[in-house]
Amino acid sequence: MPAKNASPATRTHVVRSDDVDNRDWLRDQPVCRELAQHHIAHVEILEAGEPFSMTRADQSGTCMMACFGGGGVVRADGQWKRLEAGQACLLPPFVTNQLKATGPEPMRMCTVRYLESREARPILSHKSPILGSYHADPLLRAIQGLHAEATGQAIPAQLNAWAGLIHGYVLRFAEPHQSDTRLWRMWEAVDRELARPWTLDELAAKACVSKEHLRRLCRSELGRTPMQHVTFLRMRRARHLLTSTNDKIETISRDVGFINPNTFSNTFQKWTGRRPSRAR
Repeated sequence: MPAKNASPATRTHVVRSDDVDNRDWLRDQPVCRELAQHHIAHVEILEAGEPFSMTRADQSGTCMMACFGGGGVVRADGQWKRLEAGQACLLPPFVTNQLKATGPEPMRMCTVRYLESREARPILSHKSPILGSYHADPLLRAIQGLHAEATGQAIPAQLNAWAGLIHGYVLRFAEPHQSDTRLWRMWEAVDRELARPWTLDELAAKACVSKEHLRRLCRSELGRTPMQHVTFLRMRRARHLLTSTNDKIETISRDVGFINPNTFSNTFQKWTGRRPSRAR
């Protein structure tokens, strides 16, 4: 469940996929059951200034946030990252994620939160960015259109069309077609051999680029350094193994490239907000 600290100036427009969740900020919001076809729990347009903050201790699905005014900070990969107008971020499921409004201007953003099974493949893939440039206007208009239809005639065909557009805009960011094929092939190789002690030199050789160029490509396309993305892939695999197998934590630690289980446990807590034993 998210914990919210809202300011008096906070304004929000939400459309949810069902009427099961009756928390204060959701209770009177319109329902569009067509969102569930895409495993979307809710969509939201948010305007909030300081001291607005939100914490999700165990986010139930991938969450995309696209900022179109002001800015704030999001906690992902175990660290605070600045999110400003013209940017979007993808926060992974089943970890602790946080958001804070900062600065003199109100933070304005679109949010699409998914409801995903721990056993199913999430929206994020090995080539999905954590943070990147994004023109939010199409997504904003689609959410506004869905909200208007859901509070108006609520024609199923129209609701379905708006929901499909929203999901499509998220996938466009999560699965960028312009992704450099050299990176794609490199991350495919890393994902197949996460137990291998990868180094920056090996990654650069696999991608056939210099180390500095690889750093620039990863920063541009993923919002992470190459070695940070290796850690992300390891933590993603570890979360899956912890929730879908009975393997010992020491075994999972080795499977994802950590010889020392304590180092694995500390890294897992930093990236997800909980110890491996609690994630299980």
